[in-house]
Amino acid sequence: MPLVPRAFRALLTLGPARSDHRAALRLAISGGVPALALLVGGRPDLIIYAAFGAFAGRYGRDEPHQLRVIHQAQAAAMLVAGVTIGISLAAIDVRPWALVATAAVLAAAGSVVADKIRLKPAGPFFAIFALGACASVPLAVPWWCATLICLGSAGFSVLIGFAGWIGVRAWQPGASRAVAPADSPAARIHALRYLLAVGAAGSAGLLMGIGHHYWAMAAAAVPLAAETLRGRIQRGVHGVIGTLAGVGGTALILLLQPSVTVLALVVIVLQFPTELFMARQYGLALVFFTPLILMMTLLANPSDPARLIADRALETLVGVAAGVILALCIREPRQTRRDLP
Repeated sequence: MPLVPRAFRALLTLGPARSDHRAALRLAISGGVPALALLVGGRPDLIIYAAFGAFAGRYGRDEPHQLRVIHQAQAAAMLVAGVTIGISLAAIDVRPWALVATAAVLAAAGSVVADKIRLKPAGPFFAIFALGACASVPLAVPWWCATLICLGSAGFSVLIGFAGWIGVRAWQPGASRAVAPADSPAARIHALRYLLAVGAAGSAGLLMGIGHHYWAMAAAAVPLAAETLRGRIQRGVHGVIGTLAGVGGTALILLLQPSVTVLALVVIVLQFPTELFMARQYGLALVFFTPLILMMTLLANPSDPARLIADRALETLVGVAAGVILALCIREPRQTRRDLP
């Protein structure tokens, strides 16, 4: 069966359920509580920093508590690092080309780290997204305050991920998370793909003058998270279709001209369905994740919603194209025919 029709068919197929509602509930709590606190405190514009910290809850969902807390702490460190670097770049009003170069280099470094500690979800996608988004949002508070919001949210997310241990009290003496060699040829090639794909996507976004070029850089990382060439192409197809559907949903919501409070509440509510489908159907998860990200961006930096929606759609196409092209051009050593379309 041709690869592209197979990808479209897979887009309509849900993977097996594995207590996804529990992981979704954990993320809804870990992301919702800090966001709700900021909303009540009159600072919904700062929800973006709390949200990226809370994304630590997306990791280690199928692991026992003692391993999940390690996994989520590792992911939290990457996310907080991405946010902190992004905030620092925003504080010095970094130029767009410097942001592209920084994101590309750190994407490669993040790829090496993510591969070594075997992050699941794989790759540095969320850290790259956090860096670009925070670098592109004007700082409304001192840099250390924004960093502390992210750090506190990430810490809270890790605690929520570990909270189930209170009821289970199960511990496996000697259990530890597996790590992989960081200097393997495959890891170096994978890092090179991230470097070139993120750099090319960001550069194309700037040259085309679309706006929000960090979305293109993040989108370039989407296909590369899959383990095989077939999986990368399929993930790219899912990323485009899911994002476009999410953009349409966002347009429908914004047609109602919701207030800032409603926008913040929608961001909080969308955490649950996003995580509910993230492991079972990536394209469907993006239908909810896309409006979450767009509304979070509007809260942090109010702008023309129509332009924001158009930018998101175009930058996704640019980024995914860059990621898929680099996946096709740069293969793993001694790749077998089974990985080919």
